[in-house]
Amino acid sequence: MPTDPTALHPPLHARPRRIALVAGEASGDLLGAGLVDALRERYPDAIFAGVAGPRMQAAGVDTWYPSDALAVMGLAEVLRHLPRLLRLRRELRQRLLEWQPDVFIGIDAPDFNLPVERWLRQRGLRTVHYVSPSVWAWREKRAARIGESAELVLCLFPMEPPIYARHGVNARFVGHPLADEMPMDPDRSAARKALGLDEEAPVLALLPGSRLGEIERLAPTFLDAARWIVAGMPGLQVVVPAANAGCRAALEPLVDGIEGLHLIDGQARQAMIASDAILLASGTATLEAMLAKRPMVVGYKVAPLTYRIVKGLGMLKVDHYALPNVLAGEAIVPELMQDRFTTDRLVEATLAALASARAPAFADGPSQRFRELHEALRRDASHEAARAISELLEASP
Repeated sequence: MPTDPTALHPPLHARPRRIALVAGEASGDLLGAGLVDALRERYPDAIFAGVAGPRMQAAGVDTWYPSDALAVMGLAEVLRHLPRLLRLRRELRQRLLEWQPDVFIGIDAPDFNLPVERWLRQRGLRTVHYVSPSVWAWREKRAARIGESAELVLCLFPMEPPIYARHGVNARFVGHPLADEMPMDPDRSAARKALGLDEEAPVLALLPGSRLGEIERLAPTFLDAARWIVAGMPGLQVVVPAANAGCRAALEPLVDGIEGLHLIDGQARQAMIASDAILLASGTATLEAMLAKRPMVVGYKVAPLTYRIVKGLGMLKVDHYALPNVLAGEAIVPELMQDRFTTDRLVEATLAALASARAPAFADGPSQRFRELHEALRRDASHEAARAISELLEASP
């Protein structure tokens, strides 16, 4: 009697689902943990493996490599670690090919994950990329290239899938996890108590960036503005969260002598919730500031030559830079970029933001718009992502 081939090699659906994931930093580890929990509800006996941080490990991911192995930032550091990273990628690709997961999910970290996804997809494995690079901001044509790597792109923002659709790429808006986490009405009083701040005196949260390069480029102007703001508002409390020990060391000499200033370790979200207004660098923090429903002033600049090249080549595709403005499609928060990023303009805009903090005009205008955007982003991202991945798995290859 001939041997039944399915007895030796059972069809994929007959065994527990194998789901591979790679997350390269803390934010990706958090996203991955939520996704694993949501996928386990759909596939209780699924096996999860790959590159994971502590949260994903706690969620039950078999960790072949820790996320820290990929957490390299800055050109010099990347170059120094490049041989190790390339070796890790080769080993990971081969191990994934041998393991034959039902799907590979690259979580953010596009420089590492997209080449892995492309290599695996060329060999017949299904691939998903979770968190789209900012194709809405610059180099839109990357969308087509990303589609060569990922069979499905999971997007955190609603303006992203239409961009991919123009390039024939399957993309799904799943919502933003921050919108799920943050309450619609954050508790200012509780945040002030947690940070040891006077509950009656006004508070300005100041966030000049979370990377050393940003702090070197932006913090002197931000802190110079803070000195003038404090001079005009005696009793103002200024809270400056330092993202890590290196950022704190860079900030300490800049904050010296500013009355009422509190340099704290981490706790950026608490600082924003505790505040009356926020002065901050452009980036993901502007989304948290919006979700905190606080008036904000956004400032940023890059090297003049870099800016001229990017603008001159038409690589930059947006009229707005701060995420609240991008999401709203209009200027609902002030942006002071490049030549407009000056001490005088920061002082003027921030004093106006502090004055408006508890005024009816803010509650009826920007604050209400923030609430609408918060609701639009609140979609239970982990479960929406799991649903999209499940539909991909159940569809015919």
